[in-house]
Amino acid sequence: MHPPAPLGAGHQETIVMSQPAYRLFNVELKRREQLSPALTRFVFGGPEVAEMKTLAADQRIKIFFPDASGQPPSLPGGSEWYQAYRSVEPARRPPMRTYTIRALRAEQEEVDVEFVLHGENGPASAWATHARIGDRLQLAAPNRQYGDDPGGYEWKPPAGVRHILLIADETALPAVAGILEELAGEAEPPVVEAFLEVPGEADILDLPAIPAARLHWLPRHQAGIHSRNGERMVEAARQARLPEREVAGGAAQELEDIDIDEEILWELASPESGSFYAWVAGESAAVMAIRRYLVQERGIDKRHLTLMGYWRLGKVFD
Repeated sequence: MHPPAPLGAGHQETIVMSQPAYRLFNVELKRREQLSPALTRFVFGGPEVAEMKTLAADQRIKIFFPDASGQPPSLPGGSEWYQAYRSVEPARRPPMRTYTIRALRAEQEEVDVEFVLHGENGPASAWATHARIGDRLQLAAPNRQYGDDPGGYEWKPPAGVRHILLIADETALPAVAGILEELAGEAEPPVVEAFLEVPGEADILDLPAIPAARLHWLPRHQAGIHSRNGERMVEAARQARLPEREVAGGAAQELEDIDIDEEILWELASPESGSFYAWVAGESAAVMAIRRYLVQERGIDKRHLTLMGYWRLGKVFD
C-alpha cells in the first residue's frame, strides 16, 4: 500500500545480537470490525505476535496473502524473509502489500490492521472482502528482540514543533488516527491542522480531539460534489493556514523530477528542530501536486515536509 523498499531490507547489515530488524510472523484472523463503508479493522493474533513491536503511529508492515490457488502464505522465517519471497516463482509467490499497524497489544498477542475496501480488484481487497475468522496470513514486522531501531516509519516531528499540517486520504487514515492519538496525549500539543479525504460522508470517523486542532473531512462524494481521487487533498493544501514565518520570503526551490508511474514518491523531512512540520500521504499524483505547491509556490523549505505516495492510481507497487 505504501513504502519504497522492502521493510527491514536496508537494516540487515546492522543486525544486533544476531536478531533481524524485521521478521515473519504467522498470524490468524481473530476479529473484524467495520469502521465505515470503506474501512475495516482486522484483528490478527497468534503466539508470535508477542515478539512484535512498533515505534511510531505510521509503522509499516508487509502482509503476505494467499496465492492464486488460494493457498495461505508459507514463507520461511528468519532474516532472509525477503530473499525467500523473491525466490518463489512468480506464479506461486504470495501477493505482498504494505499496511500500517493501527494498534499492537503484544501482551495479548493481538495486532490491528485497517484495510480500505474497494471491491475485488486486487488480492488484498479481495481477501479482505471474503476473510473469515481463522484465516491465516504472514506479516513482516519489527522484531522485539532486535536491539536497535528497525525503521519502517516516517512520523518524526522535530523537537520544538509548534505547528503541524496533516494531509491524507483514506489509505493513510490509520496512520493519521494514531498520530492524533499521540498528539492528544501530550501536555502541550502543537497547533494541528488536518485535512482527510475519504470516499463519502459515511466514512467520517470519530478521531481523538486535540484542543488546538482543526480537523477537516473531505468526502469525495456528497450532495453536489463528485471529486476524483486526490482532488480534494490538493485543494486542501491551498486552504491550509501556514505559519507566516515559514512562507514569508521563502524562495522557490528546485524539485527533482519523479516519474510516479515508475517509482514511488517518498521524500522525508530532515530538520533536527523547527516550528513547522508537514506529513502528507495518499495518491501519488495528489502528493506530487501538493509538493509543487508547498515548495515552489509557497516557498516552504523541503526539509520541513514529509511527502509520501502511498499508492498510484492504476499501478501496483509491493
